[in-house]
Order: sequence, then C-alpha cells, then structure tokens
Amino acid sequence: MVTVARIWLIVRRLPILILAVAVLAVAASGAFHAPAFAQEEESRGWSLRDLLFPRRSERIEPPADIQQARPKPRKKPKPRPPAEPETPIVEKTPDARVVLVVGDFLAGGLAEGLDAAFADNPAVRIVSRSNGSSGFVREDFYNWPVEIKSLIETEKPSVVVVMLGSNDRQQMRVGDVREQPRSENWTKEYERRTEALGKAIQEAKVPFLWVGMPAFRVAKMTSDMLAFNDIYHSAAQDHGGEFVDVWDGFVDENGAFVTS
Repeated sequence: MVTVARIWLIVRRLPILILAVAVLAVAASGAFHAPAFAQEEESRGWSLRDLLFPRRSERIEPPADIQQARPKPRKKPKPRPPAEPETPIVEKTPDARVVLVVGDFLAGGLAEGLDAAFADNPAVRIVSRSNGSSGFVREDFYNWPVEIKSLIETEKPSVVVVMLGSNDRQQMRVGDVREQPRSENWTKEYERRTEALGKAIQEAKVPFLWVGMPAFRVAKMTSDMLAFNDIYHSAAQDHGGEFVDVWDGFVDENGAFVTS
C-alpha cells in the first residue's frame, strides 16, 4: 500500500538524481561533434579499428628469406565479471495505486527516480505529467492551477507529488506591467498562483507532497530558490499538503553548494 509517508521517505533519498537531471538539461544544450567525426572517418575509408585490427587481405607478407620474429606470448585476458542479472519487469496490477508527479523538468527526473524505487512493487504505478518548461510565471504557456484539475480527474491518483519553480526566475506580467523577479508585486502574484495550485489539489481531496527546490551553484539562484521554498512551504501547509525539503542534499554544514 502506498502512503504519503512512504513517498516522502523515497523523495528525500533522491536529491542527487534531481541534480543530475538539471546538469543533463544544461549539457544537452551544447553541441556534440560525434556525427562530424563519424563522417570524417567514413570519408577517409579507415578507422581506428582498421589500424589495430587490419583485414587479412591488407596485411603485407614478409619475404620468404627473412626470418620472422617470434611473436611474444600473449597474456591471458582476465575473465570478465559475470553480467549483472537484468531487473525483471513487474507487471502492475489493474488496481495499482497511482502516484501522480507534476511540475517542470525537475519533476520529470523525480518521477524517474520514484518509478525505479517502486519498480518491483506491483501495487504502485508512477505517472509523470511534467512539463519541462512550465512554471508559475508563464501561466499563458501552462496554467498549473487549471490543468491539475483535469489531470487528477483523468489519472485518479492516490497521491500527488509537486515539484515546480526552477524556471521562474524571470519577469512576470501582472496586469499590464512586467514585474521584476521577487519585487513586491511579483511576490504577491506568485504567492497567489502557488496558493491556487494547492487549493485545486485540496479541493480534489487528494493528499499531496510539495517537493522544494534544491540549492544551485550560483549564489543568486540559490538565494532565489530559498525564497521560493518559503512560498511553496506555505502553499502546501495552507492546503493540507506536506512540504518535502531536499535542501540538505545539496549543501554542506556551512551552507555551501556541494554535488555529493
């Protein structure tokens, strides 16, 4: 049986996974030159494999009157370690309880971690409905307080897990004005939107966890995430949810950013 406490304990063990997803998202924006390298290899007509292991027809046989050097005895290769057995795929039961994970790209990584944690449990199914570029600021792009209602109606979850906010360090349109991040008007509107999400989940009568943002290497970003977490904590607490603080997984005893 899945419980909020069980999900909470697993989520607390996943901070490094979340960080890895963030790093991969940044790395994915860089250009990789492997295809160009492969094309170069093809145009030359030979590869490193050909250099080390030339085809039999390409080898030049030495003249018969020249004595060939005796080949040095080869060392016996070390036996390969036995392959790890593949984890069997456990079929989920038709009445498996659904854990609905919503939020931005960090929520997508969190869902993968939860899916792995419950892989051998046929009674729990993880459903990821993350939207990588979403947040609370750009509700014109994706409006979570509105969309969460239909998601809950469709998936009928036993628990909802929220992780959202990593894209929100930007201007927000409030009326006809673009407010700067964390200005007074920006913060008031941001609090209103987070409260709206918490209220929507509460009205659906589904227990939920709100996972806080991790620390980041850039000091200003870390400061913003701390402020965001205070807002998320209030939104969760005000509407019957539980806030899960993963901050300690990314900072040392002095509060400095660490990766492990």
